[in-house]
Amino acid sequence: MSEDIEKRPYLSSYQDRHGTTRWRFRRAGKTIQIKGEPGEAEFEAAYKAALEGRKFTSAKILKLPGAALPGSFRDAWRKVQKTSEWLGYDPATKDKNSRLATEFLSLRLVENNPAVWGDMLVRDLKRRHMKEIIARFHATPHKAKHMLTTIRKMIYVALDEEWIESDPTWKLSYRPEYTGWRAWTDAERALFEARWPLGTTPRTAYGLALWLGNRRSDVARVKWDWFDFRRGTVTIKQKKGDKELVLPITPMLREIIDPLERKGEYVLMTAYGKPFSEKSLTGRMADWTKSADMPKGCTMHGLRKTLGKLLAETGATTRQLMDTLGHDDIEHAELYSREAEQQRLARDAMTRLTKRVHVKKPTG
Repeated sequence: MSEDIEKRPYLSSYQDRHGTTRWRFRRAGKTIQIKGEPGEAEFEAAYKAALEGRKFTSAKILKLPGAALPGSFRDAWRKVQKTSEWLGYDPATKDKNSRLATEFLSLRLVENNPAVWGDMLVRDLKRRHMKEIIARFHATPHKAKHMLTTIRKMIYVALDEEWIESDPTWKLSYRPEYTGWRAWTDAERALFEARWPLGTTPRTAYGLALWLGNRRSDVARVKWDWFDFRRGTVTIKQKKGDKELVLPITPMLREIIDPLERKGEYVLMTAYGKPFSEKSLTGRMADWTKSADMPKGCTMHGLRKTLGKLLAETGATTRQLMDTLGHDDIEHAELYSREAEQQRLARDAMTRLTKRVHVKKPTG
């Protein structure tokens, strides 16, 4: 240290009250404190400025808006949005995943610490971290499931970019505590139909959701020009997936639309002559079912499940279910067919058993 001081004019060191070595530059009765240690970039810059009689200002690191550390989750999410898979998603799917990604990227690693997952390197994610993240959403099981799916998109990008060699979420599943929107029972449907007669707005929304089997986003958008009464078909232009379905106009569907006046472009209209929004339909259905003294759980999407259940119970194949409801993967359709098949097999087995047990014994 003494050799280093001798080589540097006006530089000296001293021990502060904590025993830490400090450095100072003294010349012409003026003292300048120099931070750091000899050899460090900031120290050398400060010493040079003092020699040259300049005022030294430490460089400030500014984080630019939207900046992403290479290899971080924020960087991965940027790359996700450039993949062919992402570009093929419909607007609703992109919006849902973007909202979940934004929430994850701003999620703190631990409480009372400013560090967030968006700034963390993907390679530092461990399986235990992923379990802890998902556990934070235990109160909203389906959100937890979708959050896992969104984070996996970033992990797959990291694998493609060779930032990581293995997926820390491999075979990590998250099954919600409940199965989601359930199908309506026959008794519940009877209650609703008794409360809301044909021609009323609640019955129209109910009938379109049930007999078209589509999501609320499509029910709210059903237009009169989608119906071809001459051919007996209705063409559904699904919002999710941008898929087009051509379905028959069944007697049940015709019963719903025949009493209606064609006052505008849309079949389902509010009292103000405007089409319903997706979110408003959810709230209105809750009000309509409550007015019919129905139990909770009878949702708009549940009517879509009701049609799937009815189709499966009447022998519809998995392919027919997919083409009627607009499912892209076979897994969703098989949920209906497996349940119906289980009930049919159980019923047939118990019927044969009943015949054997209750066979009449000969008299006399």
